[in-house]
Amino acid sequence: MLLAPKLPEAASARRIYTFAEGDGSIRDILGGKGAGLAEMTQAGLPVPPGFTITAQTCLEFYELGRRFPAGLDADIMAHVRALERETGKTFGGTENPLLVSVRSGARVSMPGMMDTILNLGLTDASVIGLAKLTMNPRFAWDAYRRFIAMFASVVLGIDKDRFEHVITGERERAGVKTDPELDGAAWERVVGAFKTIVREATGRDFPQDVGEQLHLAVRAVFDSWNSKRAVDYRRYMRISDDWGTAVSIVTMVFGNMGDDSGTGVAFTRDPNTGDKHLFGEYLRNAQGEDVVAGIRTPEHIEDLERSQPAVYAQFVEIARKLETHYRDMQDLEFTVERGKLWMLQTRSAKRSAEAAVRVALDMVGEGLIDRGEALRRVDATSLDQLFHARIDPTQTYDVACAGLNASPGAAAGAVVFDAETAVEWSRRGRTVVLVRNETAPDDVHGMIASRGVLTARGGATSHAAVVARGMGLPCVSGCEALCVDDRTKTAMLAGEPLHEGDEITIDGTTGKVVRGLLKLIDPPSKLPPWLATFLSWADEGKRLGVWANADTPGDARKARDLGATGIGLCRTEHMFMQSERLPVMQEMIMAESREAREAALARLLPFQRDDFAGILEAMAGYTVTIRLLDPPLHEFLPSLEELLVETTELRVRNGEDDPAYQARAKVLARVKVLHEQNPMLGLRFCRLGIVYPEIYAVQVRAIFEAACDLRKRGVDARPDVMIPGVGSRGEMQLTYDAAKSIADAVLAERGVKVPYHIGTMIELPRACIVANELAEFAQFFSFGTNDLTQTTFGYSRDDAEASFIPRYLEKKLLADDPFQVLDRVGVGGLMRIAVERGRAVRGDLKIGICGEHGGEPSSVAFCDEIGLDYVSCSPYRVPIARLAAAQAAWINAEQRFDAPTKIVDA
Repeated sequence: MLLAPKLPEAASARRIYTFAEGDGSIRDILGGKGAGLAEMTQAGLPVPPGFTITAQTCLEFYELGRRFPAGLDADIMAHVRALERETGKTFGGTENPLLVSVRSGARVSMPGMMDTILNLGLTDASVIGLAKLTMNPRFAWDAYRRFIAMFASVVLGIDKDRFEHVITGERERAGVKTDPELDGAAWERVVGAFKTIVREATGRDFPQDVGEQLHLAVRAVFDSWNSKRAVDYRRYMRISDDWGTAVSIVTMVFGNMGDDSGTGVAFTRDPNTGDKHLFGEYLRNAQGEDVVAGIRTPEHIEDLERSQPAVYAQFVEIARKLETHYRDMQDLEFTVERGKLWMLQTRSAKRSAEAAVRVALDMVGEGLIDRGEALRRVDATSLDQLFHARIDPTQTYDVACAGLNASPGAAAGAVVFDAETAVEWSRRGRTVVLVRNETAPDDVHGMIASRGVLTARGGATSHAAVVARGMGLPCVSGCEALCVDDRTKTAMLAGEPLHEGDEITIDGTTGKVVRGLLKLIDPPSKLPPWLATFLSWADEGKRLGVWANADTPGDARKARDLGATGIGLCRTEHMFMQSERLPVMQEMIMAESREAREAALARLLPFQRDDFAGILEAMAGYTVTIRLLDPPLHEFLPSLEELLVETTELRVRNGEDDPAYQARAKVLARVKVLHEQNPMLGLRFCRLGIVYPEIYAVQVRAIFEAACDLRKRGVDARPDVMIPGVGSRGEMQLTYDAAKSIADAVLAERGVKVPYHIGTMIELPRACIVANELAEFAQFFSFGTNDLTQTTFGYSRDDAEASFIPRYLEKKLLADDPFQVLDRVGVGGLMRIAVERGRAVRGDLKIGICGEHGGEPSSVAFCDEIGLDYVSCSPYRVPIARLAAAQAAWINAEQRFDAPTKIVDA
C-alpha cells in the first residue's frame, strides 16, 4: 500500500480554500479536481465560482467516527454566503436561487468511483422561482428531478433504477423515445413520483432545508471514499486508502436550458491511440453526468463546431493552453449555458497504454518534456495492455452488431448481466463478459472479474470506457442494438434474445460483437517500432538486467524479441510431460534399482539434449539458466485417489489375476511409497538429486552435450546450471561438485570450451541466513520468490489465495497479496541478508530473481534497491520489467518538474 505523505501542519489546519486561493502546489490537499479548478480560475478561464473542502478534512471526519469537525458546518455556510455575494443569488431563495454541485476529488483520478450531486439547493418553493426566473418550466423541473434522483441515490441509498423506471413510464405515456422530448409538465409529474419514492423508502419527506441538503451531501461524498466500489478500485489500482477525498462546492451552470446549451467531456489527445487531435463528446440540452454515465449516446465534439463555432473555437484554445501548462494530456469537462462556455474540470487524462507511450514520445519531440519525464509518465504495469488477445482473422463469422470501440483488445466468454454474478462465476473459473445497459461505479468489482465489457449506452468517455481503458479491459460501448432487462437477466441483441450464460465475443478495437466464442490469438511477440524506441530509452537509463523465464525455444525467442538479455529460469520438469516422454519418465520412477533408472534416463537424454540445444541456440550470446529437476516425483504419476478407484474397479470387474489390474496395482504401490503428507516440503528441491543422483547426472550431461554441439557449429551457447532449493553448505557442496565433475567430463570428452557457472535458487529462509556458506561454492544466486514467500509466510499459495488472503486484504492485515507484490519487510529482509552475506564471501557473486515478482514494478524497484544484477519474468512481462527497471534507477534522480502556478499563453 502506498503511504500518504505527511502534510505541512499549517496547510493541513485550514479546511476550506476558495478557487481564487488554491493552486496545484497543494494538490494533495485540494485533490485533482479542486486544484484544477483553482488554477483555471486564477488563469482567468471561465470557471463557476466555488470552494474546496480539503482531503485532510475527510480524514478528520473518519478519525472522529464519521462526524464533522467542530465548526465545519459554519465554515461551509460562511463560504456559501460569499458565493451569494459574488453571484447575486440566494441559497434557498425563491426568486433567484443559488444552486451548487457537490463533487468529490482525490489527488489522483478515480473516474466514477466516488459521488457527485448536482442542482443542490432546489426545493418545492425554489423550483417554481427558477421556472419564473428563466421562463423555462421544463428546465426547472428537469433540474429538480435530477437533484432528487441523485440525492436519493447518493445520500439516502435508494436504488436509482426505481427512478429510471418512472422516467421510462413517462416516456411511454408521452410516446417519445428520449428524455429531452419530455415537456415541463411531464417532469413535474416525475418529481411528484420521485418524492413519493423517497417518502416510501425513508419514512420522511424529501428535505426542504438547503443547509441540511448541503450537510448531508458533503457527508455522503466523504462516505463515498470508503464505498465498496472505491475500495475495490483503489485496491486494483494500488492507490492508498489513507489519502481521503476533497469536496468541491461549485456554483451550478446548466447545460439543460435548450439547444444552445449542453455538456461535454473531451481529451486533448485521443486516449486510445495518443493521436494529437481533440477527442470527446457533447450532449445538447443535457447536464454533466449524462455524458460520463452513458445515459444517452452523445455526439462527437466536432459537432459543436457546426452548431456553435465561437464556443468550439474558445474551447479548442483553452484545451491547448491547459495541455501546454500541465505538459500532459488533459481530461476536460465543460458546460455550455445559453451559448456561454464554462470549464468544470481539468485533470491528467486516463489513457490506454499505447496512448501513454505515444503521447510521451510526441511530447518529447514537441519539447514539452524530456526523456526521463517521459519514462516516468508511463505506468509500467499498463504495458501489459499492449499484449491483448485479438480475434483470429482466419475465422469466418457473422457480426451480430457493432458499438463504439471504447477500449482495445478482444474478449470471449459467458454473458453475465450484473457485477455480483461476474465475481461469483469468475471465482468458479468461468470466463465472463459483463453486459449492461451502462455500467455504474458500483459495477467496478464485476469489471475487474470480467474479461471484457459490453454496454448498450454510453460513448468513448462513458464510465465503462474510461474505467475499462484504465484497467486494460476490452470494451465495446454504445451498442444500440443491445437492450438489457436487468430484472429478468435477459437481453435482446440485434433483435434476438441473449441469456445469462450465452457465449459472446467482443472486439474493443473495432467495436464488433459476435455471438459465440471465437478463437483469440495472442498479440505479436515483436515490439512495434514506437514501443521499441520508448523502451530503448528505458534501457539507456536502467541498471538492472532484464531476463526471462522460458521453457521452450519458442518462449525464448519471444522473450528475446521483447528485449530479454538472458534466461533466468528454464524449468526442466515441463519437458518430461510431453506424451512421448511421460511413459519413459514414469518407467524411470517405477524402476526398483539404480541401473533400471539409468537405463530409462538414457532414453530421456536425447530428448533433454534437443530441448536444451533449442533454447541455447535461441538465446545465442546470452546466458540460459537451467534449473535441474525440482518437483516431487509423484507429480509425474497418476494421483493416489485416481489409482485407488481404478484398481478397485479392475479388481472387482476382472479379478486379481488380470494383467491390467496387476500393472496398475504396481503403479499404486509405487505412488504409495512416494506419497507424502506435505510434498511441498518433502522429497523435492535438491533433495531429489541427492537421493537419486543419476537424475541430475543425466540432465547435466544433456546440457553440456547440447552446448558442445552448438559451439562446434559456431553458436555462442552459454549455459548456467541452477541447483534448486539448497538449504545447507553440505547440500551445496555435494550438488556443486557432482554437477561440475560431469560438466568438465563432457567438455573434456568433446574437446570444447564452454563458459558456465553453477549456482543455486534461493527458496528457503535458511538459505538466506547461511548465504555466506553457500557462496563458498555457488557462483550465482537466483531468488525463487514464489517458494521463498511460501516458506517465509508459511502460506500454501494455491490454498491461501483461494481462501484467506482476500479476507486479509479486506481487513488490511496485508497491504498486498505477497505472491503478487514482493513483501519487502519479511521476504525482502531475508533477501537483503542473502545479498550481503553472499557477496561478503564472493564479491563477484551474480544475483537475480526469477519468481513472477520479477515482472512486478514495485518488486523490481526493490531488487534495484538491494543491488541485484537482474530480474527474470515471463516473456510478455519483459517490457514491463524494462520500464520498471528504468523508473527504479530514476527514483533518486531529478524529481518530476513542478508545474507553474500560473497558466500562460504558449
